[in-house]
Amino acid sequence: MSGDGGTSPSVRTLRDVLAAHLRDAPDAPFLIAPETGLCMRYRDIGAEARALASMLDEHRLVAGDIVGLLLPNGYRTAALFLGTMLSGRVVAPFNLLAQKSQLAHCLAHSDCRAVFTTVAERPRLDAALAELAPARREAIRVIVVDVDTPGAVAATGAVDALQDLAAVDGESPALLMYTSGTTGVPKGALLRHANLVAAGLAVAGWHGLSRDDRCLSSLPLYHINGQCIATIAPFVSGGSVVAPHRFSASAWWGLVETHRPTWLNMVPTIIAYLINGAGSAPSCRYEHVRFGRSASAPLPPEQHRAFESRFGIGVVEAMGMTESGSVMLCNPQDPARRKYGSPGLPCGVEVKVVATDDPDNAPLPDQVPGELLLRGPNIMSGYYKEPALTAAAITADGWLRTGDLGFRDADGMYFITGRLKELIIKGGENIAPREID
Repeated sequence: MSGDGGTSPSVRTLRDVLAAHLRDAPDAPFLIAPETGLCMRYRDIGAEARALASMLDEHRLVAGDIVGLLLPNGYRTAALFLGTMLSGRVVAPFNLLAQKSQLAHCLAHSDCRAVFTTVAERPRLDAALAELAPARREAIRVIVVDVDTPGAVAATGAVDALQDLAAVDGESPALLMYTSGTTGVPKGALLRHANLVAAGLAVAGWHGLSRDDRCLSSLPLYHINGQCIATIAPFVSGGSVVAPHRFSASAWWGLVETHRPTWLNMVPTIIAYLINGAGSAPSCRYEHVRFGRSASAPLPPEQHRAFESRFGIGVVEAMGMTESGSVMLCNPQDPARRKYGSPGLPCGVEVKVVATDDPDNAPLPDQVPGELLLRGPNIMSGYYKEPALTAAAITADGWLRTGDLGFRDADGMYFITGRLKELIIKGGENIAPREID
């Protein structure tokens, strides 16, 4: 199922996507965990979802209930991330870098009924839980798992792993992702199944992803880029992803040589480390890698050029946000049409630049700066339990206010010049000034 930049009436949920893979290529690989050598097939995703659904049923979590994840990358993390949504529940991945007060806020605000964590992260979770009111704290079941151990093993014969699961449709909530945005209090962006499918198909269609493509990404699954770009996009296209626990400059090119990914999912910090790091001579060329993708922060043009020159891999710069499933702008695949310093053209969405003081949000002429607004099938339904914030962020006719300032040039390419409010981006993570102690 390759992406075409939009959804079809028959593919509206992540479960529709998996059903097609189980029918057409159940034994195709989806995720490779290089530290352990484990390989998750599409058949295994179905088995994991079934096993998780049974566990959540036992804990009396029903369709639509929210399940938190406080987990580092790993085989089980990916299985829980997808399996929760496939089971009809809503997944809420919590940031491992969050301060105790922020984590406590997310635990309280999300109404989550269960949280999966590890032995190593349990003390941090317990400290945050201690900040909650007793009734809220007691309503959360903590489940400790090993991220390197599968939760279920698929049968070797044909299976209908989706049978008897709670019904979902395109409007069913799937992902509750907390984002700092420009404030110190995280807001919960609620994305539906149709939003995630649209975002995945937009990325897959833009980059021409198919079952033959494999992504290498070390970005964490508690980050929208790691979720939608590195997980959902390969999932909808039927491809695969090599997902190490964390980024290592010294191990990166070894993973490229061993697992032969066709594209690399990166952020500017990773690109800088690779340029300056060891592990690959300047003459190295990786002909099986079709492109690299950089997002989550602006990529300095000098680093962009340096990476391409050293490694012989073209980098496609892109831009997204949590509220749009990490999809917004992307440079063309054609190297001749890319522009250094620009996050590119609209990818699966409409984009316009408007004056910040114009109540009618009329589009400005090219080269005139203003705020970027976007609209499309990937836009969140709103901020969880925050109707006032939702109304301020999404106009009556469906345009999302990004808070980004910029302009469009004569070729239709967008350039970002700043933010309406201050925001610090470190390693691809958004940090509001109020978060800094």
